Amino acid sequence: MAMVRKAGWFVVVAVMMAGWMGVLGSVRGVAEAGVIASSFSGAVSRVEDMAKVQSFLENKVVVQKLVDYGVSPAEAMAKVKAMSAQDLHRLASLTDRAAAGADDGIGILIGLAILIILIIVILKLMNKEIVVR
Repeated sequence: MAMVRKAGWFVVVAVMMAGWMGVLGSVRGVAEAGVIASSFSGAVSRVEDMAKVQSFLENKVVVQKLVDYGVSPAEAMAKVKAMSAQDLHRLASLTDRAAAGADDGIGILIGLAILIILIIVILKLMNKEIVVR
């Protein structure tokens, strides 16, 4: 194993793998799992879904986008109230996904930290010194 670590191609492959893992780690998808309801209870979930959509429509970014498209927030809320229970539930589930994707900055920072730690571990395995001045 020591002979393999001293070979020049090992360093190149290790750095390429670390870079590739960093790229793949920073581009993450959303994986969701859950139980699918067998029946749809319209009365109870409509109130919950309406609350979710209403809190989403009160967001400053959403209000600004609505104004940019020429729709007033009151007009949008009136359209939401006129939706069927299934459409409202679908819209509420989409607002959950939009809110979940709002923290991309932290994911990038975690990816960079993992990449730096991986590079340090690879350098330590190759018996290289890391000097920070």
